[in-house]
Amino acid sequence: MPKRPPAKPDLRLVQAEAEIYDLMRKPETTADRVKRLQLEARALAVEQVEVLERALLEAAALAREIADGGDAYPVGAREIASRLVTDLPSKAETLKAIVGRTF
Repeated sequence: MPKRPPAKPDLRLVQAEAEIYDLMRKPETTADRVKRLQLEARALAVEQVEVLERALLEAAALAREIADGGDAYPVGAREIASRLVTDLPSKAETLKAIVGRTF
């Protein structure tokens, strides 16, 4: 019989989001899945609070520019911005402390 050329390997790309399942691991129980999902939810919640902290600090920096902007800004806007300059960073610190205490 004539020799066949070696078959080409069947190479396929795996999507980056594809989940790899460990065949040596036992199937996940419902309780294990609940725990894992709760941990993921907490991690996402912490990330979102951190985004809020950064947004508050950015808003405080913008408020400082307005408060120090002089006559170009209306008096009421400068007054509110001036109060936000002192309020927002303390609120961001409070959020940071709450998250640090919780997790």
